[in-house]
Amino acid sequence: MTKKRLPNLLLCVVFDLIGSTSYLLPFFGEAGDIIWGPLSGLIFYFMFGKRFGALGGVLSFLEEISPGLDFIPTFTIAWFLRKYDINKEAKSRSDLIFKPQ
Repeated sequence: MTKKRLPNLLLCVVFDLIGSTSYLLPFFGEAGDIIWGPLSGLIFYFMFGKRFGALGGVLSFLEEISPGLDFIPTFTIAWFLRKYDINKEAKSRSDLIFKPQ
């Protein structure tokens, strides 16, 4: 079993804020999403890795290039999903080790 990495939550929030900047400058912001969309997909993949990172990277890319969806905090949601998954795995391992008989 490979250990899952948990990226820094503050970094996830910062990337979500960067993605939301298109609301500050409506026309220029959407044009900036053309650059930020692919970049956010790559960052997401490298932050979360493997299948979760690949799927999330595609979703992050699609969210950024789609008009009006920049409000979705993709990185932060992914952080909470990963944190939940890590905690769930740790609990199941501890239940196996410390199972009362």
